[in-house]
Amino acid sequence: MRGVFRFFLIVLGCIILAVSSMSAPAMAAPDLPRDSGLPLIVQAGASFLKLEGFDENAGTFRATVDIRLRWTDKRLAKTGAAASSPPETLRDSAAEERMKAIWVPPVVLANQSGEAALSDYGLRIYPSGRVELLHRVTADFSVDVDVARFPFDRQRLTINMAVAGLTVAEVALRFDQSDIDYSRPSANAELPGWSIGLVDLRSIPQPGWYNSTHAQVIASLDVTRQPGVVVASIFIPLFASLLIPLLAIWLNHMEDGVFQVDTHEMVNIIIGGLFAVIALNFTVYSTYVVLSSGDNTVNRLFALNYLTLAPALFINILFARFNLVSRMFGPYVQEQAYMVLMWAVPSLILILATSFMLVAYV
Repeated sequence: MRGVFRFFLIVLGCIILAVSSMSAPAMAAPDLPRDSGLPLIVQAGASFLKLEGFDENAGTFRATVDIRLRWTDKRLAKTGAAASSPPETLRDSAAEERMKAIWVPPVVLANQSGEAALSDYGLRIYPSGRVELLHRVTADFSVDVDVARFPFDRQRLTINMAVAGLTVAEVALRFDQSDIDYSRPSANAELPGWSIGLVDLRSIPQPGWYNSTHAQVIASLDVTRQPGVVVASIFIPLFASLLIPLLAIWLNHMEDGVFQVDTHEMVNIIIGGLFAVIALNFTVYSTYVVLSSGDNTVNRLFALNYLTLAPALFINILFARFNLVSRMFGPYVQEQAYMVLMWAVPSLILILATSFMLVAYV
């Protein structure tokens, strides 16, 4: 009985050893290809297939992109008659299984926000050992939004392809003309309110731990804002609100050294203009939160609106209410000074407002 039990244990041990020996190569992580020396050159490119939305306030955009990585692993090269065979082409689950058995660059999308809604792979291995990996991703990506030139601004929708865990001495991301030609927006890509431009590739290494550096290539899609709707909804009210304090100056006039409109009525117009600007300020910033901070055209025009209310109130009180200039220099001087201010203040405001728009446009 003991002999049968011992024989059973020996057979079971042999089976376990056989299974582990066969599965070990598949489970082991393939090493970095070193046949051609280091760093291993990996060519990177990105194609924008679909743009589903751009949230300026959150600083994110949602897109479907194809990430293409190409490198050479001579361990996968074929010899003899197989050297002229067509490339091995795999997709989806078959590609993912094959990727477990070969070395794949540990490239991550550094600015991806949250989990990807879609993540598919395509793999092509050529007889020469050249490998082409295609990764199709649908996800949200975080970007920096610069609204200094709003509403004539251009934004860069970026995909940050970065190597994780390996330094630039081991793996380097590069791109050539073929990668530049590949990196472009799809002909069907659309983004409401924006004009689609070209894709720019830049190599910007990122710092790592212990003074190390990791390779990174950034694909940037340029988009230009279409200002029509924004101008109608924001800038026309902003320019209209500038007229309120100016009307408080224009509507009054002098006859025989006496103002014909009561000061209280002019002050009421100015106070009403103040509340109108405050309401417009709240409306704009609640819709475009990104405009509430930093130097941009909207903030400049709001500041100009508030500043215009001050001289309008100052002129009405000193000239019409207290007749300060008339008491000091006579009614004729006050009338002429008021005429000068009536045109000088609006002209200065118009020049400043126009310059703000031109600075953003140019």
